[in-house]
Amino acid sequence: MKREFAVIGLGRFGGSICEELSMEGMKVLAIDKNEHKINEYKNIASHAVIADSTDEHALKELGIKNIDHVIVAIGDNIQASILTTVILADLGIKKITVKAQSDYHEKILNKIGAHHVVHPERDMGKRIAHSLISSNILDYLELSEDHSMVEVMAGRRMRGKTLVDLNIRAKFGCNVVAIKRGKQMNVSPSADYIIQENDVLIVIGADNDISRFEKQLVIDE
Repeated sequence: MKREFAVIGLGRFGGSICEELSMEGMKVLAIDKNEHKINEYKNIASHAVIADSTDEHALKELGIKNIDHVIVAIGDNIQASILTTVILADLGIKKITVKAQSDYHEKILNKIGAHHVVHPERDMGKRIAHSLISSNILDYLELSEDHSMVEVMAGRRMRGKTLVDLNIRAKFGCNVVAIKRGKQMNVSPSADYIIQENDVLIVIGADNDISRFEKQLVIDE
């Protein structure tokens, strides 16, 4: 059974989510106050509607209470973002994800009922910064305020050594949760796994620990 999503705000962030969810075959209700935006996405989303998300009656009329997951992607209007989130929480929406403009905005959203808050610009900035540090760092994903996951190509200092030799967990406090070799994914690799050139390690840990791991084992090229 297809999950149903609603995306409120069809700017760059909301529009991208709307497109991706639709491409994955999900049912998407797209909502925006701008008629031009609605016309742009009416052939992409399952249903696209001009509406004011700060109007509780309008949201009820759209059947928002029947939606599994609502994404509030309102751009620069923080007041509208907050009021929309309050309304959705009061209506008992199962999952509310909201785009935050700042750390202060995030604190408010967490207090008023948002289940998940994202910082697209900040998070993308972190991912780009990590990729610029070394060509070995392939991807970076923030898991929480203090923990992240990094995907790295095995550096010179890792190649030909086992996980026991590297002792990553003891030295850095990080965990190697998987290793990709070509199309093969080795989940929870054994301690005697020998790392080869072009292996990709998926490492999870606290941000400070990952930073030390990157500096000592990854950034060596």
